[in-house]
Amino acid sequence: MKRELSTILTIAVMLASAAAQAQSREWNFQVFLDDKPIGHHHYTLRENGPERELKTEARFDVKFLFINAYRYVHDASERWRGNCLARLTARTDDNGDFSEVGAEQQGEHVALTLSAPHRREAVDGCLMTYAYWNADILRQKRLLNTQTGKVESVTIAALGEDKIIVRDTPMVAQRYRISGGKHSIELWYGADVTNSTNHAWLALQSTLDNGRKLRYQLK
Repeated sequence: MKRELSTILTIAVMLASAAAQAQSREWNFQVFLDDKPIGHHHYTLRENGPERELKTEARFDVKFLFINAYRYVHDASERWRGNCLARLTARTDDNGDFSEVGAEQQGEHVALTLSAPHRREAVDGCLMTYAYWNADILRQKRLLNTQTGKVESVTIAALGEDKIIVRDTPMVAQRYRISGGKHSIELWYGADVTNSTNHAWLALQSTLDNGRKLRYQLK
């Protein structure tokens, strides 16, 4: 009996230790086109030591005269080792245009697979996606677009401090711009973005071809 109790206690301690090491964080954004809400983009990050797993879900619906004029659906699962992408599966419905992107780290390179058009390629070295939740992207010169499968050359500009409203609360944040993709992207971070374990992604904004602004606001 004592041996059984000892075994149960040992297992319980191991499970408690594993639960303590594994941490989860979420970013739930309401998405606006100018000032009109059009959907959401949810991020769920699970960390266990150097291993990270990210799930993302985006749903946009733009209506014109009560008719759906544009629909966007994106789901992705990413696995990370440290700040390097280890595996990716992503599926996108961009208003009827479907695409799938896969990636897997294989030794010193990342193997990419794209569905539309179908092709394969190998990318050398450590690769990051547009992982806004990780402030280390601000130090990158290339990022993987999980919708198109393209590795895009980017430049990062620090725009200084900015005052924004987050969940009805005024905050001072650091503002950055990522250029190089189809549209430039502006990001706001709180806390110390020089330390990726102590940052807080607060907001996103991008100006589209027609001049309208796509904006992410934390719920």
